[in-house]
Amino acid sequence: MWVQSLSLTDLRSYEQVDCTLQRGITTFVGRNGQGKTNLVEAIGYIATLGSHRVATDAPLVRTGATQGIIRCEVVNDDRVIMIELAINPGSANKARVNRSPVPKVRDVLGLLRTVLFAPEDLALVKGDPSDRRKFIDDLLVQRTPRLAGTRSDYERTLKQRNALLKSSSIARRSAGTEMLRTLEVWDEQLAVSGSELIAARISLLDDLVNLGREKYTFISSDESTLLGMKYLSSLGDDAPLLADRESWRLAILKFIKNKRKEELDRGLTLVGPHRDDILLSLGQMPAKGYASHGESWSIALALRLASFELLRADGVDPVLILDDVFAELDVSRRQRLAEQVATATQVLITAAVDMDIPDSLRGVRFAVNSGTVTLQEGS
Repeated sequence: MWVQSLSLTDLRSYEQVDCTLQRGITTFVGRNGQGKTNLVEAIGYIATLGSHRVATDAPLVRTGATQGIIRCEVVNDDRVIMIELAINPGSANKARVNRSPVPKVRDVLGLLRTVLFAPEDLALVKGDPSDRRKFIDDLLVQRTPRLAGTRSDYERTLKQRNALLKSSSIARRSAGTEMLRTLEVWDEQLAVSGSELIAARISLLDDLVNLGREKYTFISSDESTLLGMKYLSSLGDDAPLLADRESWRLAILKFIKNKRKEELDRGLTLVGPHRDDILLSLGQMPAKGYASHGESWSIALALRLASFELLRADGVDPVLILDDVFAELDVSRRQRLAEQVATATQVLITAAVDMDIPDSLRGVRFAVNSGTVTLQEGS
């Protein structure tokens, strides 16, 4: 799988830009603030329907414009697919595949797979649980696109249930009222979609942990300290031991029943995948708070490289994107990363200066300057 062309209209700093890409390694080189990351961010957005830099769509649209458009041609098994996304802040985004509208934007998920590594990935180790949840859910949806619907159903249910809990009228009523019966309906919907999402996350972690451990050992050159990953549920000690949806559904409903008064008092849903975390550890110690800066980078690299191998195992190489990564790494980690990515079908790299990129990853070169993308001579 690889991206054959990319076109942006009113996206970030670009009023209009068109790039023809190739298999293998392509680098975008230019000073900071010139628009390099905007290019790879757009490709990542096509794959995940989200940005690795911002949580909302509004910043993606060029200042003064009302809509941003991303178009890309994806080659997969000699079949070319044109994907077009129209980003509309304040209203629903739209999508087209081969110039035909699709019913839902999320129908494009799975047509392009990417693994994107960026400086923001340090938050996977040092950041909040939400950073790790996003990592696992984005990978989950790329691997199994239908789970985007489950994720959306859960988020919608959570929003409705929290609104109901926050209602002052509920807090003043005793159990058995009509509104509490309504709440019980939302309880069941939360447990159904939440249990499916949790079970899928745990199953994915089971597949990821050995790959992550292998990649960490290679990147860090440390064979004595093992990388660990463990799912931390908001159910605590009452969490089921297996990735069984029905067991999780029943456990969530039991927790909700026992915590009914506390949830009503706080106006907040206290259990579910939105409150869970992934514990990353080195040896016996949690990585967050204990891992050094270099160790944290090695963990982040290991997670992304393991993700790449997991998606590759499904039969199709994802596009690998390295956004301004090499400047953050020491020489040994640069070389080890280069060894790991050189065999990918397509690698897209951004860098501020040429010297940051290992010689083995030179490839085709584009110069990016003030929103202009120019193929360099000899590429």
